Amino acid sequence: MTGYRKLPGLFLFASILTGTLLMSGCVEDPTLPVLTTDEAIEITTISATVGGNVTEDGGAEVTARGVCWGTAAMPALEDNFKASGTGPGEFSCIIDGLDPNTEYYARAYAENSVGVAYGNEVIFTTGIAPPSVTTGQVTGVTDNSAICSGTVTYNGGAPNTEKGICWSNSPDPDLDDSHVSVTTGSDTYSGTLTGLSSGTRYYARAYVKNEGGTAYGEQVVFVTKVADIEGNLYSTVYIGEQVWMAENLRTTTFTNNAPIPNVTDNTEWSNLNGPAYCWYNNDISYKPTFGALYSWFTIESGALCPSGWHVPSDAEFNALEMFLGMNPDSVNVWGWRGTDQGSQLKSTTSWDDGGNGTNTSGFSGLAGGYRIGLSGNFYAVGILTYWWTATDDSVNDKPEVAWYRRLDGEYNDIYKATTYKRGGKYIRCVKN
Repeated sequence: MTGYRKLPGLFLFASILTGTLLMSGCVEDPTLPVLTTDEAIEITTISATVGGNVTEDGGAEVTARGVCWGTAAMPALEDNFKASGTGPGEFSCIIDGLDPNTEYYARAYAENSVGVAYGNEVIFTTGIAPPSVTTGQVTGVTDNSAICSGTVTYNGGAPNTEKGICWSNSPDPDLDDSHVSVTTGSDTYSGTLTGLSSGTRYYARAYVKNEGGTAYGEQVVFVTKVADIEGNLYSTVYIGEQVWMAENLRTTTFTNNAPIPNVTDNTEWSNLNGPAYCWYNNDISYKPTFGALYSWFTIESGALCPSGWHVPSDAEFNALEMFLGMNPDSVNVWGWRGTDQGSQLKSTTSWDDGGNGTNTSGFSGLAGGYRIGLSGNFYAVGILTYWWTATDDSVNDKPEVAWYRRLDGEYNDIYKATTYKRGGKYIRCVKN
């Protein structure tokens, strides 16, 4: 009987084992995660935020999740992607490095031990970026116009709607100032600036527009030229508060249209007591470079410089020299004065034997020589130069002489003195 009593225990063990095996056979295998993709938000020209939601882990741990994207449909991890945590639930990513005005496709992804699953696809388009442009050099400057160029270096991902040049008397001109638009041509273009005032400083910038905004190039600065009664054009330069011609006067006509006598004979010149002009060595080929030599009597007419300009006084030359650093105690000294002010006025060319200057002032004084009043002879081209002032020495009871300035190749300072008015010297005009 004892052996039979053990049977119920055996039956119980067998029943438990069978149940356990049956239960283990009912556990499901893991599957891919289930997730959705959110619409893109916070879209800029180069980035967007895209999120997702892992709603089911598929019965296995979600070890990676994030967003993948590309410019073709159904992007995958083989394209661009950015990870954003693990496990189920909501997440988001800022995807960047995008191109402006470009259509992108994005999908959320999640990965478990089974593999990678993707959410639905969303489509978005990045914004349009402002373009970029550079400003070129100003060329073709006259007394009332100039030409400026620009180059569009980046279109912002959209067609340009307008491009051109803007300008003003004040720095940083924009489209509220004078401007000219250019509707044809390639990315490199030019515009003509018109209606300018003579001998005036202007600021110019290239500009370009698209749907993303307006961009400006760097600012360039130029000064318009001035024209005399004959139409000769002269470069001009701002030096301190003054505006000077950067070239010697070369008109042969007074502003009232009367001709200035052209005196070529040496004896006649040495006996002058009235207006006269000549070219160095009576050679007109010197005209474009050095301009004309004038007797001081020519200045007395008051009709020599262009309208709005005049021959500078001795005091105005003093102001120029002091702006360049000359000690005020030295400006009225007879003879050589200053330190390097002469070098600042001298051009970097035309001077013999290492006499060129630095021309840091922009005055561009050339070694044009002069005509000796006592003999009428020409002398010292390449060596020195003179300019008349409008001031004679009547204050010292010497009305027969007038003040001048002289530069020499071997000196860096400036010589000041008086001489007889029949001497042949160059003239610079200064703006009223």
